[in-house]
Amino acid sequence: METITTPTALQKEEAVLEDKACEAVEKITMRLRIKHFTWAQFTMPLSTGGIGLLLASQPHRFAGLETIGKIFFIFDLVILAVALATICARFILHPGTFTQSLVHPTEALFIPTVLITLANLIGSAQVYGGPHCGHWFLVAMQVLFWLYVAAAFSGAVVQYLSLFTGHPNRLTVQSMTPAWILPIFPIMIGGTLANLIAPEQNPTQRMAIIVAGVSFQGLGWMVAFLMYAAYIQRLMAYGLPAPNLRPGMMISVGPPSFTGLALIGLSQALPPTQSFFATRPFAVQDLQAMALFAGIFLWVLAFWFFCITTISVMMGIREMSFHLIWWGLVFPNVGFTIATIKIGQQLESEGILWVASIMSILLVAMWIFVLGCHIRALVRKDIMMPGKDEDQACYKTPDEKRGII
Repeated sequence: METITTPTALQKEEAVLEDKACEAVEKITMRLRIKHFTWAQFTMPLSTGGIGLLLASQPHRFAGLETIGKIFFIFDLVILAVALATICARFILHPGTFTQSLVHPTEALFIPTVLITLANLIGSAQVYGGPHCGHWFLVAMQVLFWLYVAAAFSGAVVQYLSLFTGHPNRLTVQSMTPAWILPIFPIMIGGTLANLIAPEQNPTQRMAIIVAGVSFQGLGWMVAFLMYAAYIQRLMAYGLPAPNLRPGMMISVGPPSFTGLALIGLSQALPPTQSFFATRPFAVQDLQAMALFAGIFLWVLAFWFFCITTISVMMGIREMSFHLIWWGLVFPNVGFTIATIKIGQQLESEGILWVASIMSILLVAMWIFVLGCHIRALVRKDIMMPGKDEDQACYKTPDEKRGII
């Protein structure tokens, strides 16, 4: 990605200091490393929460599976708290980095991962805590859902408006990756969240949540679909991204997958006694059939993107080093796998359900692998270092090779 900015004298001086620091990596202090704790770090709790939801959706269960899912839920809470504390420390210890992170052409795209992580936690709380709580919990879920979709919609409007009008580092089609979809992802996940919350609500509240879920899922899907045009144009005109960025191509699997599973799940939650459906006795069955076939339609698109990305990653695997975008190999595929489970359940196909179970095992293995690579990169100082994270910028002049943070 090539961008042009005008760094201040103070920023240039700071960049020189960081260049000198890079020459003596062993002298890098924890304070300086915290400065490079970016929003992309939240892809880790995002993926962890997704695995917890995936385990709760398994068609083939065994004793202890729910306990394992609850462990992932608790672990997700812990690492989210640590991530929030660390990024707050970054903004406090290094004044100005908060504002800079909001307008950085790469780092800013990962801000929505915080909201998606919160959506995963709300959904996990419903799945693992709902059956053991009373009426108060259902009310709490309603409040959290409406607060979430309000925040996600506002974030989608503000962030894209910033990219369209006031962004100092203009993005170009040549640098396009599916990460451009991330700002609309939280509101799209609103449909998936509604799919988890709605079935336990009373018919009136359930219908309101379902309508909101379909609406916001549709908004997210349509914006993502429009982004696909630029993505395909970029691939056709400029080829594949650099090897280190190719795992991020897996983000393109997310929108059709989450949309398909949301449509199927929401159709199954429709209240047949609600006034609209009470006067149309066959409407629920018709909508469920439509949702299933729409889900299959979208699943195949997700599978196509999955194959393109997998082959692209394998082609460049020898040139790859760990980058936080590697978590893109996990969280979009959570939706892909759960969508496969939903389709198998509706078609009552044991073959599809066993394929989904195998996919789940492979995805958990991928989570373990990426987590190990993440920890190794932290220890070896391959990330959270000057010039090695999403907060770096590129300059066209030779004297400004390193990004100004």
